[in-house]
Amino acid sequence: MKNNDFYVMMSTCGDPATAERLGRALVEEGLAACVNVVPGLRSIYRWNGAVQADEEVLMIVKTTAARLAATRERLVELHPYDTPEAVAWPIADGHGAYLDWIADSTRTAAP
Repeated sequence: MKNNDFYVMMSTCGDPATAERLGRALVEEGLAACVNVVPGLRSIYRWNGAVQADEEVLMIVKTTAARLAATRERLVELHPYDTPEAVAWPIADGHGAYLDWIADSTRTAAP
């Protein structure tokens, strides 16, 4: 696989328990090799015509190009937000052994 066959997806959740539940599902289902759950995020955003500010938890999801669409679809399906963040960008470069691990971890859906 080439470096551009790998993606990092970002999403936010309202609390650590939800982020862990979503991250665990993505990993258990073979859609993501790893999901980092990073607490302590403060988000300022426009919603329903007003500026809002909330404490959130950041999820950093590592997957492959082949699993990207399915990962996004499953994240949106499981997410409690009306319009969850699910943005991704390609990994431009990375440690070969780590990228191989992502590929091996997401090659097929888990049972």
